[in-house]
Amino acid sequence: MISTASSLYTPRLDAVGRWLSPLALRALLAWEFFESGREKLGGQNWFADLEGRFPFPFSTLPASLNWQLATWLELVGAVMLLLGLATRSVAYVFWVLTIVAIAAVHWPDQWNGLDELWRGYAITDQGYGNFKLPLLFLAMLLPLILNGGGSLSLDRLLASPQHAAADDDGLGWGSSLIALLLPVAALLPGVGFGGALLGAALLLAHVLRRRRSA
Repeated sequence: MISTASSLYTPRLDAVGRWLSPLALRALLAWEFFESGREKLGGQNWFADLEGRFPFPFSTLPASLNWQLATWLELVGAVMLLLGLATRSVAYVFWVLTIVAIAAVHWPDQWNGLDELWRGYAITDQGYGNFKLPLLFLAMLLPLILNGGGSLSLDRLLASPQHAAADDDGLGWGSSLIALLLPVAALLPGVGFGGALLGAALLLAHVLRRRRSA
């Protein structure tokens, strides 16, 4: 009985999920980033107070330029995300932007061990950082980066009707690990660079496999 109900409803719920689940993530994230950009647009530049805390390459840019970049990326990107236009690219830009914000504002100045670091998983800073909210944003951005904007998006409307099925191979995993984890090196160098190296190894293995089979 349970198996029959599952086989009956699961495909239908999957179909509904492709419409509604990404839309819910896009709408909520679009609101949050738009609010942040709007506050910057009418506010005073406080990035100058964070000198030395921005990760490379943003540390090489003037505070005024970083402020303008963050403001307009948030404003324009939020509208694009809400519409589901270039969803993967916009979500990835917000992924990097959020990691930069964690490093500059929400990350503790120093920590000893993961137990102490995890105390920063909080909304208010009690001396251990406060990266709970941006970490939740990263978790919400991840499915949009990997799965796209869903059926109710401009991306789907503009896409060609036929898509070739992609292989679950080193090309996808390797490029994803590099793109997602290299920015994380600004927070956790071992995790970020280690994951990126693993991604590079998977890409290399994929290339070598393709050459042998050619």
